[in-house]
Amino acid sequence: MLTRIWHGRLGGLRLIMILAIALLLFIGLGAIHATHPPHGEDRKQLIWIALGLLAFTIANLFHYRRLGRLSYPLFILSLSLLVLVLMGKYLQLNSIVPYVRGASRWINIIPGSSLVRLQPSELAKLTYILALAWYLRHRKNYRTLTGLVAPFTLTLVPMVFILLQPDLGTVLLFLPILFAVLFVAGARIKHLLAVVALGILFMPIFYYGLMENYQKERIEGLFKQNIDDPEWLRGHGYQLYQSKICIGSGRLTGHGFQLSPYVRYKPTPDQHNDFIFAIIAHQWGFRGALLVLALYCLIILCGVEIAHSQTDPFGRLLAVGITALFAAQMFINVGMTMGLTPVTGMTLPFVSYGGSSLLTNFLALGLLINVARHRPYQIAPKSFEFD
Repeated sequence: MLTRIWHGRLGGLRLIMILAIALLLFIGLGAIHATHPPHGEDRKQLIWIALGLLAFTIANLFHYRRLGRLSYPLFILSLSLLVLVLMGKYLQLNSIVPYVRGASRWINIIPGSSLVRLQPSELAKLTYILALAWYLRHRKNYRTLTGLVAPFTLTLVPMVFILLQPDLGTVLLFLPILFAVLFVAGARIKHLLAVVALGILFMPIFYYGLMENYQKERIEGLFKQNIDDPEWLRGHGYQLYQSKICIGSGRLTGHGFQLSPYVRYKPTPDQHNDFIFAIIAHQWGFRGALLVLALYCLIILCGVEIAHSQTDPFGRLLAVGITALFAAQMFINVGMTMGLTPVTGMTLPFVSYGGSSLLTNFLALGLLINVARHRPYQIAPKSFEFD
């Protein structure tokens, strides 16, 4: 089985990417363990990594194009699960869709038990990339303004469902993925800019019609983070304020493993998941934070090279979408710890503690490696090249 997975092209590139992921997993485990999570999340993370490796293996047991033919049914399934979450939320079916920390994002596989949960929005990210890449693989109509209606509709439907949960962090991922895929597919820049302008015009509808009050406060926090308001610093700005102190006090070399005051006294909430980058910077300083960012840049560059070397239209767009997913997650998570993006429930890929998110990232990595291994013979003009 391992020989079959390893067989294929771009072996050196795939090895570099896997080693970078392994180092991120090791850093993440160290940071999670250092925070002394109350429910043994460091040990649970090892279990999730083992399950993730299984998902990675499964994603490489067949040609990725076979999964492409199932992309639409899988996308419809993920949308159905998102609808189920909303039904559970509004019908107050807490035994099936639990209400946790102001949001309804999970489905209890066993009703009434929190032992095994599924987060449909994580599945929706990956099935959306599959469906979008499969839709655009042989089309040219997206080079017209009206031809962009279908891809944007494909994007906006899951965005609305997820925003109503509410889950602002996941929603922020969809548009960067869409624009990256459309750009590589050959959409005209002027059309993309026109759609951006329309999106800005419709932002008040999302802000006043779909967002919860606490989500609005998180966005407003970007503009309040430097004001001297004790009430805000103790309330809605507490996480961001403590995170910035945590990062800045790490300086060049950090306080050392398990020696930092932010680990021992835990003034920063969600240290082992959403704000784990702040803990890394606090313990290992600027050098540790720079290493993490360099590893992500290496992974993104490998993803770009995989997409560039792929002749199959679906494979190229799939690689671009997955690479954009990793890049957007990294930017949003790191940005929110430093006050560059709103504070959301976004995890840092392969570093933060998480179940559904870690499994989704391993599946995405498996598909990216799968694309790298296969390249069909080119017997037609190159895809996505226009006069």
